[in-house]
Amino acid sequence: MTKKKNRSEEELEDQVTNQHEEDNTDQKTTEKTIEEKYEELNSKYLLLYSDFDNFRKRSMKEKLEIINTASGEVIKDLLDVLDDFERAVANNDKVEDPAALREGFKLIHHKLMNVLSHKGLESMNAKGEVFDADKHEAITQIPAPSEDMKGKVVDVIERGYNLKGSVLRYAKVVVGQ
Repeated sequence: MTKKKNRSEEELEDQVTNQHEEDNTDQKTTEKTIEEKYEELNSKYLLLYSDFDNFRKRSMKEKLEIINTASGEVIKDLLDVLDDFERAVANNDKVEDPAALREGFKLIHHKLMNVLSHKGLESMNAKGEVFDADKHEAITQIPAPSEDMKGKVVDVIERGYNLKGSVLRYAKVVVGQ
């Protein structure tokens, strides 16, 4: 019987040893997976960070290209007006009628305003309006010529402009007191 116990004891010892080795292997496996998970997450983070950095650089480059392209289109449209001015200057020596000169400059001015209005430019009509600091810049104040002109724009020194609904340049005005 002692041999049976010895065998049983040996089997029991083997089982305990095997169990202990399995526990150690599981623990090592668990530790490996944690390290692997860390490496995996770290590499994902680095990829995401580099993707975001590339996206940021690409969007800044695209934005700059859009701005340059937009200004190029405006300049291209203004070249026709510049050509008209050059022709007018060249013909100024030949024309003796001041009314014809005036008419030529009015046509060029009209063409320039057409080009700019198609790009979203609108001129402000400030004369006679109530002074508004959001649209006007008061250069000076003078006594109002009449009672109803107090606090209103009496004269416009420099016209103001809106570009697509927002103020591009404030109108420089004289306000009645």
